[in-house]
Amino acid sequence: MNRASPILVTPFAAALLALVACTTAPSSAPPEGGRATSSGTASSGGTGSGSTSGGTASGGTSVVNPATCTPAAAVGEVYALGANDLGGDPVSMCNFRGKVMLIFNGASQCGYTPQYKPLETLYQTYKGRGFEALGFPCNQFGGQEPGSSKEISTFCTTEYHITFSMFEKIDVNGASAHPIYQWLKAQPGGAGDITWNFEKFVISRTGKLVKRFPPSTEPDDPELVATIEAELAK
Repeated sequence: MNRASPILVTPFAAALLALVACTTAPSSAPPEGGRATSSGTASSGGTGSGSTSGGTASGGTSVVNPATCTPAAAVGEVYALGANDLGGDPVSMCNFRGKVMLIFNGASQCGYTPQYKPLETLYQTYKGRGFEALGFPCNQFGGQEPGSSKEISTFCTTEYHITFSMFEKIDVNGASAHPIYQWLKAQPGGAGDITWNFEKFVISRTGKLVKRFPPSTEPDDPELVATIEAELAK
């Protein structure tokens, strides 16, 4: 359902098929009417489609020198990991020590894409109290994040005015899953493959997984907000 028919693909049919693509999500997926469209429709190369995000074997920087943390991050802590941002610069998770984090896998061409707006609102509301949102684009679900880092950055800033941390495209499932997602799924309460775009993980100020929320949970969902507020109060 995510691939266009090889015959009679008019511009209207192509647009219709693009809308249908995200309906392969779990049954709780929202209608496609509000789906944002990417500012770049073609990748600059090496992004791939389907089950891999292309170029994700590196997945950005998988491990940042723990010595960059003060105090040093222990092996097995999320703070010993890191990833490249959309500009290609390595970012240590140690930068977020003492913060409450909301980590999610995003996509630019999904029915859940409009969640970027309330995610930014959530970030603006709580960043002064030590809250961070961390977005990891992923192309493993219906090929709905096909663009390059530059295209993703342009889309997020132009369409949704995103100011929180966004990272290079990664894989979240399978043998090539990024170490941060390997860590997330190895924590109590975090087990199991990521089911679709915009699955969410709340991390405490001490680097512990607090709760995992499904893609259908909106960023302004009362339970999610209450979970974040409870952690910020600690």
